[in-house]
Amino acid sequence: MIWRVFLGAGVGALLGYGWYKLVGCSTGACPLTSHPVISTVYGAVLGALVATSLH
Repeated sequence: MIWRVFLGAGVGALLGYGWYKLVGCSTGACPLTSHPVISTVYGAVLGALVATSLH
């Protein structure tokens, strides 16, 4: 069960970073895509949440 959370967080982090690279906001007006760390952490948290909700 715990491996699912880590796997979901890892996939989410990769997707969050990918979202930053593809859609990132260089002006800083977009709070979730203005910095790569924020996008990566946000993706990891969402990935972990989705992984725990799947059974």
